[in-house]
Amino acid sequence: MSHDHADHEHDHHDHQHDHHHGSALSPVEARVRALESLLTEKGYVDPAALDALVELYETKVGPHAGARVVARAWTDPAYRARLLADATPAIAELGIGGRGGEHMVVVENTPETHNLVVCTLCSCYPWPVLGLPPVWYKAPPYRARAVIDPRGVLAEFGVTLPETTRITVWDSTAETRYMVLPMRPAETEGFSEESLAALVTRDSMIGTGLPKGIPASPVEMPV
Repeated sequence: MSHDHADHEHDHHDHQHDHHHGSALSPVEARVRALESLLTEKGYVDPAALDALVELYETKVGPHAGARVVARAWTDPAYRARLLADATPAIAELGIGGRGGEHMVVVENTPETHNLVVCTLCSCYPWPVLGLPPVWYKAPPYRARAVIDPRGVLAEFGVTLPETTRITVWDSTAETRYMVLPMRPAETEGFSEESLAALVTRDSMIGTGLPKGIPASPVEMPV
C-alpha cells in the first residue's frame, strides 16, 4: 500500500494485516535479570534457547542485515535492479530471510521522491532485515500521522526535505513488508561494502532518517 504525497495522495494494496562487568544494573536490567532467573528456576525458560534467540537478534537479524542489502545495492547495479524488481529473492541471495520477510518490497529514494514506511493497522515490520520494530513505529501517533502529515512527521525526526520532493508513504501489511533503499551519500566512491553498510541507519531504511553523511536538512548543492 502506498500513500503518495506530492504533497499527497493515497493508494492501497490489500491490507491484512548483559550485564556489563564492573557496572551496576539499571532498574530495568535488574528486573529482567530477576524475571529470567525465576522463569529458569521454574523450568519455563531454557537458558540455551534464550541465548540462541539473543544471538540470533544480535548477529543475524537486525538493521545490520538490511544495511548489507543497501550497501550491496549501492555497489552492484545488477543486484540493485534485482532488488527493486523482486526484493525477496534478492535479499535471500545474501542469506537473509524468514518470518516477516516472506514478501518484501524495496522502494528507492531519489532526488525527486522520498519514501516512508508505516503500518496503519498494527505494526507489521520486516523483521529479517530491520530486527525489532522501534516503539514509536508501533505507536498510534506515528501510524496515523505518517499518512496524514508525512512531511511534518519527517521534520520531527529531523529530516527536512525540499518542498519539491514527493513523499510516498508505504503501508505494510501481514502479506507485504516494505524497506526503503536510501540514496547513497556523496563522496563515498571507493568505499567498501562494509564501510558503506556502516553508514546505513535503521531509520534510513524506514524513511524517517537519512544515512550517515547526508545532512538532515539538505543544503543547496551545485548542479
